[in-house]
Amino acid sequence: MNIFEALRESHDRQRSYADALVQTNGDSPERVEIYQQLKSELHAHATAEERFFYIPLMEHDEGVDLSRHAISEHHEMDEMMEALDDTEMSSPSWLATAKKLSEKVHHHLKEEEQKFFQMAGKILTEKQKDALARDYLKEFDEQNEKA
Repeated sequence: MNIFEALRESHDRQRSYADALVQTNGDSPERVEIYQQLKSELHAHATAEERFFYIPLMEHDEGVDLSRHAISEHHEMDEMMEALDDTEMSSPSWLATAKKLSEKVHHHLKEEEQKFFQMAGKILTEKQKDALARDYLKEFDEQNEKA
């Protein structure tokens, strides 16, 4: 498995959780569970991805701007989750923020897969792609255990 395949597995889970979240209602056990799944997935993914995808790409001039942009989007998602944590789940504003988060997740993943992966594919060697996947998956699992 290479880094792109490893990242796509998490991307698919993120899309699924984000889509399910905006279909939930009120302060329900279902909403709590799906939000926790999305939040854990996003946190573990962002941490591992920044360490084992973006930081290595930033070692190359052509990888700096895209990596900075992606990391700033991770930060935006973190801020939205903080806002969700501070809002009553039964509040209409909670769902409005959850929808914004879902839209940001979809935008970010599409951008990564359509722009960043192509650029990274040109920068990284096959050996690096495989090694980064192993490191990413190990870090992802460690972060997930902490959640």
